[in-house]
Amino acid sequence: MRHRRIPAIALAIAAALLTAACGSSSKTTSAGGSGGSGSGGSSGSSSGGKSTVNGAGSTLAAPIYLQWASTLSGQGVTLNYNGVGSGTGIADLQTATVDFAGSDPALKASDKAKMKGPALQFPVAFGAITVSYNLSGIKSGVKLDGPTIAKIYMGQIKTWSDPAIKSLNPGMSLPSTSITVVHRSDSSGTTAGFTKFLSATDPAWKSSVGSDKEVKWPTGTGAAKNSGVAAAVKQTAGAIGYVEQAYAIENSFTYAAVKNSTGQYVLPTIQNTSAAANGIKVPPDLGISTINSPASGAYPIVSQTFLVAYKDPCKAGASSSVASGLKKFLTYALGPGQQTLGAGSNQLPYAPLPSSLAAKNNTQLATMTCNGSAIS
Repeated sequence: MRHRRIPAIALAIAAALLTAACGSSSKTTSAGGSGGSGSGGSSGSSSGGKSTVNGAGSTLAAPIYLQWASTLSGQGVTLNYNGVGSGTGIADLQTATVDFAGSDPALKASDKAKMKGPALQFPVAFGAITVSYNLSGIKSGVKLDGPTIAKIYMGQIKTWSDPAIKSLNPGMSLPSTSITVVHRSDSSGTTAGFTKFLSATDPAWKSSVGSDKEVKWPTGTGAAKNSGVAAAVKQTAGAIGYVEQAYAIENSFTYAAVKNSTGQYVLPTIQNTSAAANGIKVPPDLGISTINSPASGAYPIVSQTFLVAYKDPCKAGASSSVASGLKKFLTYALGPGQQTLGAGSNQLPYAPLPSSLAAKNNTQLATMTCNGSAIS
């Protein structure tokens, strides 16, 4: 079905598109329009008792952080965030060009090894990665499973009337329109989540392409960031692309019902996105994955998104004021900020944290220090 635009989404997506236009550098722009990043060990700054905290990374999470920035500006924290992709965000944190990174995949050992000190990853929300399509006269709900999506992205299924698609959708009149495959061209957490799902459900994809923030695509057209993929799908009849749900809603996209691990074909609603957090394993470093969740009713391509920061940001080069601002931001993100997420008309379309995971986040937050001392 088609969705009405939600004011909160429209504002946040507009801000995300503005920051995306800034390119892939670590310079940041806040939702309020102020920008700038410092030099030296940390990009943050302080003035007159206020803190500026700079971050970069996940475009999936960009609407969340840019929306939260407007609230934090009244609490003495100027929050700047540049949606440049998870890979670039982690790289910027490793050089302490930014004070925090947004990343959809959990940190790998190789990521941690390049940091300037111990880093903490905080799950902050869950976002559905939709399989969106541009087919005139066809509503949301075309049924697709992992192997079929994989064959589309390997160039083996070339039209929407292919027998493989028709067999999943008996009785549906599908056009013979050619399929134009659209994928991310940048280092992307959304790509990591999408390809992880394909690897989990199709052995041929796992062995030939695999999963990561960047892969060697067998076919298709590349576009940068969620916004770029969304634009390409919107402009191309017959196109298919994987985009985070907020971008799909903003563009009034139609999208597939995807087969989950229990055999159900599920649409990416907030309820089904929330269900993906049920039954997942939570490791000590909170590096969870909600892709292909075992839970009944779960949409299978749900990505967690993390806020990554140094356990001791001051030892990585931040001032005590920036460390204080960073902790205020995290306290808001893991507390009141969760109420801005959900299915309400004034909420952003992401699933908030379950209480058990929020509690683990807050336990971890209490371990953050500035030069070994508690952050005030």
